[in-house]
Order: sequence, then C-alpha cells, then structure tokens
Amino acid sequence: MCAADQTLDLSPYESVLLISFGGPEAPDEVVPFLQNVTRGSGIPVERLEQVGEHYFGFGGKSPINDQNQLLLGALTDELRARGCELPIHWGNRNWRPFIADALAEATAAGEQRLLMVTTSAYPSYSGCRQYRENLAAEPAVAEGRVSVDRIGNYALDEGFVAANAESLRAALDELPGARVVFVTHSIPTPMNDNSGPSGNAYLDWHRQVATRVLAEAGHEDDHDLVFCSRSGRPSDPWLEPDVNDHLEELKAAGIDRVVLAPIGFISDHMEVIYDLDTQARETCDRLGIQMVRAATVGTHHAFVSALVERMARRAALARGEITDPGCGGECMACPGATCCPNLRVPTKPAID
Repeated sequence: MCAADQTLDLSPYESVLLISFGGPEAPDEVVPFLQNVTRGSGIPVERLEQVGEHYFGFGGKSPINDQNQLLLGALTDELRARGCELPIHWGNRNWRPFIADALAEATAAGEQRLLMVTTSAYPSYSGCRQYRENLAAEPAVAEGRVSVDRIGNYALDEGFVAANAESLRAALDELPGARVVFVTHSIPTPMNDNSGPSGNAYLDWHRQVATRVLAEAGHEDDHDLVFCSRSGRPSDPWLEPDVNDHLEELKAAGIDRVVLAPIGFISDHMEVIYDLDTQARETCDRLGIQMVRAATVGTHHAFVSALVERMARRAALARGEITDPGCGGECMACPGATCCPNLRVPTKPAID
C-alpha cells in the first residue's frame, strides 16, 4: 500500500495494472497471436502466416514482452524510490500474460481498486478505447468485484517529450545535418477523424509532440511526420505517407541524410525493429541515404517519472483533492461513447 503519510500517496488504489498489446515468444505462437489480434476479421490462416514472416525472421519472438518487463521493473523501482510499495500486475490484450491473468493476480491478493497504465501514448480507438473495452469485458470488472481507473494517454507530458528530445539530440550528434523524420503507427483515417473528444486528436497530438521534441532538441530545420505498419485492405484509407515512400521523395529532393525518430512508440518492439531498423534501413541503403534511428523512450527516467507523476495526479483526483488533472482535461478521462468511439459497435461497454 501507499499510505498518505508516505512520500507518494496512490491511495485509494491497491495496485497498478500495466496493460499492453502483447507478442509471441516462439515460432509456434506467431499465428495464434495474430489470430487473437485479428479476431472477428475473417482473415485466413494462410494470410496470417504471410503477415507473420517478419516475426519468423526474428526467431518467432517479439521483443515487446521483454520490454514490458523492463518497464515494469523501472516503474516498481521509481515507486519504491518514492516510498511506495504498491504492486504492479502486467497483462496483455493479445498474448500471455493476458489481462485476465493480471486481474486474477490482483483479486487473489484481495485488491479491489486498481490503477491502469497502458503502453499507448496517444488517443485513438486502438490505443485507448479498445483497452477500456477489454477491461469492461472482464468478469471481475463487469461484476463489480474490481474497479479500474486509468492514467490516460500521456504523449503530451513533458517527461515523454524530454526523453524523445534527448534521443533525437543523440541521433543528430551521430549524423549532423540530417533531415528529421518523425515516425508513428498508421491508423485508418476514420479512426483518426474520431480520435479524442472532438476528433483528429491522434494526428494533432503527434504534430504537437514533434514540434516540441524538435524545439527541445535545439533543432530548427524542417521535419516530417510519416507512418509505418499499415495493414488492412489496400482500398481502405489510412494515414500517409508511408515512411518508405517518403524516403523515396526525400532522395529525389536531394536529401541523403535522415534521422528516423519513432515518437509514436514507447519501446523498440516489432514495428520499430522490423518496419524501421529492417525495412526502412533497406530502403535507405538502396537509395544511398545515410540513416540513424533515434531511440524510443523505453525506461528513460524522465518518461518513467512522468508516468508516476500521472499516477499521483489520478490518485489525487480519485481522493477528491483536485478537480483538474493538470493535463488539458482530455488526457485522463475519456467520457462516454463519443471519445475515441468504436465505429463498428458504438454501444460496446468500456470503462471510463
């Protein structure tokens, strides 16, 4: 517990839930994992085997679970450094340990009020509401035996920006004069159009973060925001341009030095090590472009500290000590079905 007389007070919460996407650990887990990711879409196994080739190229193991364990350890250390012994339970949406496993740990320990941290920094259906739907569907939550609050999306927090800025400075030191290309995960354009309480928040937040990171890194040259990891049907509109297409355009414009800064991701998981470190690097090599990839925030202390500060604000909000979470109002509460909505099933339950 974190009592009120300690340095950090996270009461009334009895534990923290670290919730992430998940990833396979071995080749025979790749297709079952992708079946979980695409459940309900009707994609045949043969297509999933093709999609899984980039996992097989890395031994069938995604790095995301190891990185989540590192983040869990860093958060635990930061809590303890502030005098708080609150336990952290980790669960994934699509692979072991599942969200249900994390909730089972919490309920076995008699914990009833939990604080959720997701590994998605930006607002969108897949990065926000879908996790809230997952929690609402768990029997322990649906039956009222456990209540879960969330710290919200945190890309605009200074610690996230500062950690990315430090990574960008280091990359530019390695490749001075390079064009800065910020990269994030593409999503369907209707998902972006409906992200956040009033729409377009996914894209708007990325633009804000890119501008702030660039300024904090002390870099004033032009920059770009591009996308990777597009999936779905080719006829469906997704956010563009793709990073590889954009590299072609930069080369045609006479630019032959780039830094790829993956501000849309918090760790070096598959979308980073395959889409950027493998595919984008191959494109750069083919085009004769020198490329350096900036580090993700990972367990950078400024980022971890920012997450803990957000936990503290959410706890103070739950205790009634504050009414303004101090982050613009949009980033901690995602009310009703109108914020990051489920466009297919608008009435599907989700925790607030």
